[in-house]
Amino acid sequence: MEQAFIREIALIGEENFQKLQAARVLLFGVGGVGSFAAEALVRAGIGGIVLVDGDAVAGSNLNRQLIALHSTLGQNKAEVMARRAADIAPSCRAEAVPVYFNEETAHLFDFASFSYVADCIDDVAAKVRLLSSARAAGVPAISCMGAGNKLDGGAFRVAAIENTRQCPLARIMRRELKKAGVAGVKAVYSEEDPRPVSRTEGERTIGSISFVPSAAGLLLAGEIVKDLIARG
Repeated sequence: MEQAFIREIALIGEENFQKLQAARVLLFGVGGVGSFAAEALVRAGIGGIVLVDGDAVAGSNLNRQLIALHSTLGQNKAEVMARRAADIAPSCRAEAVPVYFNEETAHLFDFASFSYVADCIDDVAAKVRLLSSARAAGVPAISCMGAGNKLDGGAFRVAAIENTRQCPLARIMRRELKKAGVAGVKAVYSEEDPRPVSRTEGERTIGSISFVPSAAGLLLAGEIVKDLIARG
């Protein structure tokens, strides 16, 4: 028994732990939500994780993203998280794909080869495309809605996208997924009303704080782990 997972196995049992070891997760977006989700999955014993993000760590990420350190500024987020995953759990097969998911890069991913898909990105078109791809491949997926302009980390809930409320991004996603013919996607969303924020040089700034995106990411990871364990 690997020492790192003794306490987890005591909680969920060896059989369930082996389900996690056999699982492979495809995670898009290694930011405020995705970095915490990825780390929770690795620490839970997921056997393999593919991390997708074309962005680099910036100074404005330091307040909320797990991979954001002064020592990682300018480095690709997916690559930083993959190195961190290997340091936490060397047995985890962590792979970085340093691209943005879009129409041009969608062909790079074989959704059917994964146990679960995690959507932690912000772009609506990309979210709809990846969730549609997961559905077409018959792979379960979970999608995080908006975590910006929020101050209550305890306001996050999990529901089918059709049953979400309050969240402006969820409202848009409900409409777009319906157009795409995709229903029943599991979503993490906040029931807190978005807070007013200041403007910088005439542009609206998306506000964030350390404990809100992280709460969403941990909740999302927990849903994945529980779903994998519940499989026969």
